Amino acid sequence: MADSPSKSKSNSLIHHTTTTKGGWHAAIFIIFVEVAERFAYQGLASNLVNYLTKFLNEPTTTAVKNVNTWVGVSSLFPLLGGFIADSYLGRFNTILLSSLIYLVGMIFLTLSVSALRHKTLFFFALYVLSIGEGGHKPCVQTFAADQFDDDTPEEKDAKSSFFNWWYLGIVAGSTAAVFIPVYLQDNVGWGVGLGVLAGVLALALALFLLGIKRYRKESPTGSPFTRLAQVFVATARKWRVQHTLSLNHFCYSEDDKVEPHHLHVQPKYHTLLHTRQYRFLDKAATIDEIDSSNKTRNPWRLCSVTQVEEVKLVLRLIPIWLSCLMFTVVQAQGHTYFTKQGGTLIHTIGSNFQFPPASLQGLVGVTILFVVPIYDRVFVPLARKFTHHPNGITVLQRIGVGLFLSILTMVVSALVETKRVTVAKSHGLIDNPSEILPMSIWWLLPQYMITGVSDAFTIVGLQELFYDQMPEGLRSLGAAAYISIVGVGSFVSNIIIVIVEVITSKSGEKWLGNNINRAHLDDYYWVMAVLCALNLGVYMWIAKCYEYKKVDGGETSNQEGSSYNKYRGGV
Repeated sequence: MADSPSKSKSNSLIHHTTTTKGGWHAAIFIIFVEVAERFAYQGLASNLVNYLTKFLNEPTTTAVKNVNTWVGVSSLFPLLGGFIADSYLGRFNTILLSSLIYLVGMIFLTLSVSALRHKTLFFFALYVLSIGEGGHKPCVQTFAADQFDDDTPEEKDAKSSFFNWWYLGIVAGSTAAVFIPVYLQDNVGWGVGLGVLAGVLALALALFLLGIKRYRKESPTGSPFTRLAQVFVATARKWRVQHTLSLNHFCYSEDDKVEPHHLHVQPKYHTLLHTRQYRFLDKAATIDEIDSSNKTRNPWRLCSVTQVEEVKLVLRLIPIWLSCLMFTVVQAQGHTYFTKQGGTLIHTIGSNFQFPPASLQGLVGVTILFVVPIYDRVFVPLARKFTHHPNGITVLQRIGVGLFLSILTMVVSALVETKRVTVAKSHGLIDNPSEILPMSIWWLLPQYMITGVSDAFTIVGLQELFYDQMPEGLRSLGAAAYISIVGVGSFVSNIIIVIVEVITSKSGEKWLGNNINRAHLDDYYWVMAVLCALNLGVYMWIAKCYEYKKVDGGETSNQEGSSYNKYRGGV
C-alpha cells in the first residue's frame, strides 16, 4: 500500500540559476549578511544595559530585565520565521525580507538616540529588530548549509567542517562589534555608533544580492507541521491496535524518496529506519483492517515509517533543548552583570585611553577564534584515534563539555566577585558604587575566557545537532529551535532574578539591588553554579538515552557506534 511518487516533493526541489563549483562559492556571499547581522546585534546588545541605566535612567535590575526580555523575544521570533520560511516564502526570500526589516529597525534606532531622543521610538525600534531577527536567524545558516551537496563527496567533506568555520566567521563579526561600535558609543556618541551598524548592514545586503545567481534555492513545501500532525492523529485513531512491533505491519511510502534525476541539485530525502523509542507512535504506521480495505491510503490514518520517525526525531530533541537552558542563563550574564562589574573596575589603558567595560565581551570572541580552529584541526584528529568516531567525539558529548564549563564559569565569577567586594570594603567604598575600585578590569578575564571555550563547545554542537537531527523539511525550524534556547534562557534568567529578589528580601538584605557592591553577586553566582551542576546531571541522563537518526543505506547520523540493527520492511 505504497503511494506513487509525490508531486509535492518535486515542487520543493532546489533549482539552479547557474552552475556552481562548490558549496563555498555560494556560501561565501551568505556569510557576509550573517557576519553583518552578528556585528549589528552584538554591537547593540553588548552595551545596551549601559544605555538603559545611564541615558534612560533605569535601575540596574530593571535594565537587566529589559535586556534579557529583548534578547528573549529576539530569540523566539525565529520560531515563527522558520515556519514561514519552510511553509510559504522559502529561505532566500525570508532572508531578503528580514534583512530589509532589520536595516529599517537599525535606522529607526539610530534616529531615536541622536536626532529625536525618543524613548518610545527607541523601544519600538528594538522590537522591529526582533522581527528582523525572526526571519534572519533560522534561515541564513540553513540556507548556507544547503549550498553543499551531500551526494558529492567533496562537498560532503567540506560540509563536515562547515559549522565550525561558519561559527568562526560570525564570532569574528561579533568580536569586532564589541570593540569598534561600543567604543564609538561610549566615547563619540550613540548616534555615531549605531549609524556604523546600519551602514554595515546595508553593505552586507548589497553583497548578498551580488551572489543571487549562485544560490541553490529551495521552494517552500507547505506547512511541515501537517506531516507531524498526521502521525499524532493516526496514532490516536489506532490507539487500540496491537502488534505494532512487527515490521510486517509497517508501510513505507514512496513519497519519502526523491526522483534520481534530481539528486545532483539537492541532498536527497533519506528514508528513515525504524527505532524502538516512542513505540506508541508506531501505531500510525500499522495497517489495520480499515486500511487494508481502502483502495487509497488515508494520510490521517496510515503514515509511512519515515513520517513516524520524523516525529520521533522532534520529540527526542525536546529534552536536549530543555536541558541546555541553564547554559544560556550563564551566557546571559556576560552582557548584563559582568558588564556592570567591569564598570566599577579600573579600565584605563596607558595614560588616558578608556577601555569600554562592555568591550570585555570581545574576549569571548577572541577565545572562540582560537578554540574553534584548534578543536577542528588538532582535537578532532587526535580524539578520532582513540574514539574512532569521525568527529572525534559525538555532538552530545561536545555539548556536555560546554555545560560542564558553564559551571566553572560561575565558580570563577563568584570567586572574582568576592575579591571585588573585599577590595570595596577595605577601601571604604562599599556604599559608593559609582566610584572606581583600585582593582584592574582584567580580573574578569578568566570568566570571559571560560565562557568563550564553553560557547565553542555547546553552541556549535547545538547548531549541528538541530540541523542534522531534524527532518529535512523542518531544518529552518530546527535552527530556530536552537536559537530559541537563548531566548528562553534569557527569560529563565529573569525568573531566577525575581525569585532571588523575593526570597532574599524576606530573609534580610535584598540581593541584586542598585548598589552592586552590596548586591551579593557572589552568592548569586554560587546559586547559579549549583543550578548548572544539577542541570548537567539531568543532561547526562538524557544524552545517555538519546538515539541518533538512522537512515536507510547504512548511514547513522552522529551515531555512537558504527553498527546498529538495520530494519527493512514494507508492504
